[in-house]
Amino acid sequence: MLSRRLLLASIALSVLPVTSRVAQAQIYPTRPVRLIVGFTPGSAPDIVARLMAQWLSERLGQQFLVENRGGAGGNIGTEVVVRAPPDGYTLLLVGAPNAINATLYEKLSFNFIRDITPVAGITRERLVAVVHPSFPAKTVPELIVYAKANPRKVTMASAGNGSSTHVSGELFKMMAGIDMIHVPYRGGGQVMADLIAGQVQLTFMGLPVAIEHIRSGKVRALAVTTATRTDVLPDIPIVGDFLPGYEASAFWGVGAPRNTPAEIVDKLNKEINTGLSDPTLRGRLLDGGGALLAGSPADFGKVIADETEKWAKVVKFAGIRP
Repeated sequence: MLSRRLLLASIALSVLPVTSRVAQAQIYPTRPVRLIVGFTPGSAPDIVARLMAQWLSERLGQQFLVENRGGAGGNIGTEVVVRAPPDGYTLLLVGAPNAINATLYEKLSFNFIRDITPVAGITRERLVAVVHPSFPAKTVPELIVYAKANPRKVTMASAGNGSSTHVSGELFKMMAGIDMIHVPYRGGGQVMADLIAGQVQLTFMGLPVAIEHIRSGKVRALAVTTATRTDVLPDIPIVGDFLPGYEASAFWGVGAPRNTPAEIVDKLNKEINTGLSDPTLRGRLLDGGGALLAGSPADFGKVIADETEKWAKVVKFAGIRP
């Protein structure tokens, strides 16, 4: 009789943590949640984060507050989340900079793949190769021919060393076998201003930043960087039409500290995916010509792993440093 009671007690104790986690997920969140963005207010990732935070606030009945912790290419914000309790109340806007930084920075206090749990993908942002209207090349093949005939004469601007705009250009250089001079800036706004003024000749810029300047004729689009064309610029080809296998983009999604309960991760994943199917939110996220990244936490984890491996090769090949 005693042994039977001990057996029942041990079963009850083993079930208790599971039921406790499930109950925790059912009532989560019970207080405001921080969504950390490692970039400045008004930036492209900040806008994505605020749109999703508003959706989650309305759906889950607690405030999801965007907190900007800019610096070190997003690493400062990432470290805040890595060190936070794994309880679902501190989340991270995960993006391409995290995948690039894993190789770009030799000494980080965290291992991104190990220390951040993927929750859900949100968007994949297209970039576009744009030149000043006076630039001789009007197509990607003409750009390659011109750059080969004029080595280190073409100036390729970016939003900074190791940024998506930089590594996208370095991938192009690597695959095309050309050499252009990289001109790093501190942000995409000044890049576009100088490109329009003719002080630099070429950039691979996020489509949301470049599109109005393309439409106004202030800059000329050569090609978009993703594997498919975009509806907002249907006549512009993709780089892959001329360099088979070329693809570059900036992705955004949500992550949480390692060991965050799976039930909370799954609840957030479900609500984010629901948001991506909502016509209003979907329309606002796609306004800049991007694509949505719906799927499971594992799907988003694969995106992160694939992008980390891909950009590691480019960073090493080009010898990029922070």
